[in-house]
Amino acid sequence: MKNKRLLPWLDRSGRLSALKLVVFIGLFIPGLLVSSAYFGGALGARPLNEVLHQAGLWTIRFLFIALAITPLREILDWPRLVTVRRMLGVTAFAYGVSHITLYATDEMFDLEKVALEIILRFYLTIGFVALLSLAVLAATSTDAMVRRLGGKRWRNLHRIVYGIGVLACIHYFIQSKAEVSEPFFMAGLYVWLMGYRAVAAARREKGPLPLLALVFLALGASAAVALGEAVYFWLKLGVDPMRVIAANWTFVAGPRPSFFVLLAALAVVLAAVLRRAAARFWPAKRRAGAKLASAGASPAARAS
Repeated sequence: MKNKRLLPWLDRSGRLSALKLVVFIGLFIPGLLVSSAYFGGALGARPLNEVLHQAGLWTIRFLFIALAITPLREILDWPRLVTVRRMLGVTAFAYGVSHITLYATDEMFDLEKVALEIILRFYLTIGFVALLSLAVLAATSTDAMVRRLGGKRWRNLHRIVYGIGVLACIHYFIQSKAEVSEPFFMAGLYVWLMGYRAVAAARREKGPLPLLALVFLALGASAAVALGEAVYFWLKLGVDPMRVIAANWTFVAGPRPSFFVLLAALAVVLAAVLRRAAARFWPAKRRAGAKLASAGASPAARAS
């Protein structure tokens, strides 16, 4: 029974969790799709290089999905969501290991050259620091480590994930060079994630943020991305910042990253509206689900 509980698709009582099973299966899909494209010859002239970049991209995506668990759990009043956070965080680390392994493969396993590149190239340095930090978090993500460190020390240690998010954004931005739309989008999501935490921590009342606060957070994150783009293109290409800001709202150059950040954040607001409306019809069921999730949460989840 003890070994059975280790299976990632089971809850703490050893029963099948549909949520954990679906998430567990989903973790492999990006890798399988990229592998299929690689062996199918659909990745262009430098397929290994493309697989390398895809692995890095999914590292950041899974990291940010893991960071989104706490806000979404509170906004959607979905306690069970916390049960998949550890799985997502460890997956981000696994994709990160794949990323650097593929980089070494692309360099013909010349480890001396790889080490020199990491030391001499700033974006590789910060990417490597981020990966080492993820390794620390993955190694201390077990229930045994939570008990050994204690809840407070464990929480303090795992707050370095916020710094890892910054390093990941910088690494992705510098590595992307000419095409920076998705790095700006990811940076906007990070602003929203951190903005939520800051506002939630500053509130005296407990519980999910008011819907109006979520709307303002969406607008703020979107505006931050538009301003960041304006400053970037002004410094790099000398483009008038007002033209860039105008392009974000007029769609002259097509939808900009700020639009997609706003869309994603407002989608969370819509989900919150629907969730709160549904809770009025099934309040007893919702309370029962919250109790079950709380009872089945791991020490790592309860310490967060």
